[in-house]
Amino acid sequence: MATEPKPEHAHTNSLASASSSYLRSAMHQPIRWYQWGEDAFAEAQRQNRPILLDIGAVWCHWCHVMDRESYDDPEVAAIVNQHFLAIKVDRDERPDIDSRYQAAIAAMTGQGGWPLTAFLTPDGKPFFGGTYFPPSENWGRPSFKRVLLSIAQAFREKSAEVAEQANTVMSMIGQSESFAGRAERVSPQVIDSVLGSAHSMFDPRNGGFGSQPKFPHSSAIDLLLHRLARTGDPDARNIVVTTLEHMARGGIYDQLAGGFHRYSVDDRWVVPHFEKMSYDNSELLKNYVHAYQATGITFFAAVAKDIIRWMDEWLSDRNHGGFYASQDADYSMDDDGDYFTWTTDEARQVLSEDEFTVASLYYDINEVGEMHHNPAKNVLYVRASIDEIAIRTGMQHDRINSLLESARQKLYAARLKRPTPYVDKTVYVSWNGLCISAYLQAAAILAMDHSRDFAMRSLDRVLNEAWDPARGLKHVIAYSDPDAAPTETAGLLDDYAFLALACLDAWESTADLRYFNAARQIADQMIERFHDSNGGGFFDAFADQSSDDSVLGALAVRRKPFQDSPTPAGNSSAAIALLRLHAYTGDASYREKAERTLGVFAGLAEQVGIFAGTYGIAAVWCFQPHTQVVVIGDDARASQLYAAAIAPFALNKAVIRLRSGQVTAQNLPPALAETIPASPAAREGKSLALICSNFSCRPPIFDPDDLAANIRQALA
Repeated sequence: MATEPKPEHAHTNSLASASSSYLRSAMHQPIRWYQWGEDAFAEAQRQNRPILLDIGAVWCHWCHVMDRESYDDPEVAAIVNQHFLAIKVDRDERPDIDSRYQAAIAAMTGQGGWPLTAFLTPDGKPFFGGTYFPPSENWGRPSFKRVLLSIAQAFREKSAEVAEQANTVMSMIGQSESFAGRAERVSPQVIDSVLGSAHSMFDPRNGGFGSQPKFPHSSAIDLLLHRLARTGDPDARNIVVTTLEHMARGGIYDQLAGGFHRYSVDDRWVVPHFEKMSYDNSELLKNYVHAYQATGITFFAAVAKDIIRWMDEWLSDRNHGGFYASQDADYSMDDDGDYFTWTTDEARQVLSEDEFTVASLYYDINEVGEMHHNPAKNVLYVRASIDEIAIRTGMQHDRINSLLESARQKLYAARLKRPTPYVDKTVYVSWNGLCISAYLQAAAILAMDHSRDFAMRSLDRVLNEAWDPARGLKHVIAYSDPDAAPTETAGLLDDYAFLALACLDAWESTADLRYFNAARQIADQMIERFHDSNGGGFFDAFADQSSDDSVLGALAVRRKPFQDSPTPAGNSSAAIALLRLHAYTGDASYREKAERTLGVFAGLAEQVGIFAGTYGIAAVWCFQPHTQVVVIGDDARASQLYAAAIAPFALNKAVIRLRSGQVTAQNLPPALAETIPASPAAREGKSLALICSNFSCRPPIFDPDDLAANIRQALA
């Protein structure tokens, strides 16, 4: 088949040599973009020009809008090229850069987000900025051209004031989040504090926390599930069941393909921002699996399996292993959720009359939909129950369910023929760590061996391609664009913490000591590179004194990430990894560093509420003993014991299954090596279970019902 000629472009800038899909999407803009680096800053200082910094992502709708409206505009480009040195950054590729300038813009304006539009001094200090700027005066915002000309004039004529403002903002970045509290001893009361915040913010009508826009807050949900499983707290049950049911039935959930969009713009979970992120789906997958464990509600297990269905189809490298980063919200600059939404005419063209009757009631497909830019477009969400549809149509339940299933299949098949939003196939180490852990937990509870196998294949790939004990971790192991030359970006705290946790989950899933050893090596490197031996806690990035890149612009400010935003917080995740390692090794230095890390932020936890969800989980690991249920044996009884052990949910519980030949000191982590092989029963070849905590094990248990009762007692 003949290949169509590639379109001619009037401009090609230096982003043509970038690796990131977001940067490469701007390579033909008339702006003379630079990538972040020493060359850009040197040129800005040589010309004494302010820097225009754009931070965005390939999945970001408003980033695409601003690209089209402003950065593609020759008039805007002329202003930028005359007065500024322009730098473009991919926030997924460089979250360390993004986090600092987000803090700066939030300090100046009270809000952040993407696209982030920041104006910097030639040495990278921010003095003004915002998010999206429209091309003309709109919504109380000045036009982007006016902003550009005003900033250029201020830089020329008020240089002293600009410098003073920049220095003030830099100090605010350093104080934000990480160092605002006084270090103190962490208390188990912090768990109640985070849970109290969740209770006070809970929306009893629609589920979730707060009003619009609504984000899932997965770590807070897991903390509530832990409280429910441990105490039977009816309030915790109401919060998690209401929230998870409303989310899964809302438009934030893709009712056709599965998987969650990033957040909901309304308080009913109906209208989402349509991008779909691997890290949102990994953490929500954990929530639904844990909710199934804690409540026994099979709907939650079905949602978990459906999330995996979508991730398998869209965000998985089935050939090599590994999880892709995201799926875009839009397929073109003119699109705003059109791929995911439906008019009545579009639905009627696909469905039979009976299918449309049932689907329109179930998914609320009407002439007037939910999309403001095109009111004919409907977001699919579950509006009516099967019982209600039966009353309104006179159909039997079986008939309704059959019609709904065929309607789903037809709608999805038709949607697949539409232009498809871009899938960013970049493989980030940190997000892969989250996905691997989620798949392993889901596979164990839902008996999905294929998900376990893919998670292990993905972990092996990440370890093989990203981990070098001498050089540390990379942040990216593969970029999306096959034409892009790869860029090697050093691993950040999240990469180390999330991958160490994934390796521990892999050890518990397989009993293969290689993964435990990898977890320990990665954690030791994490301590060496990021731990603050003076003040406690972990910095988010390694200050490599051999590279000027680590001190460019706001990177000169050291930060210790504490809040969950949008992924689990790096310091809390690092503390969890160290506490789990302490339970398996008895190495007190791990626990000491974890406790000190939690102490650094003890004064802040109450202030940030549900954004400290992962901190609350770390406190669970700190104050509620790590309970290890070790099942030994090869027969059906061993499988029954394993099923009894895996069934109940607790954040601080681990289940390890050992074959008879694995019960040796050489095959176990140090703490278990001192206890398990010493048990006489473990050497007799009879299938059994041991419940271990605080470096000792209870007497062996041979009956699954007895094991379940003893686990409940141990976790109470």
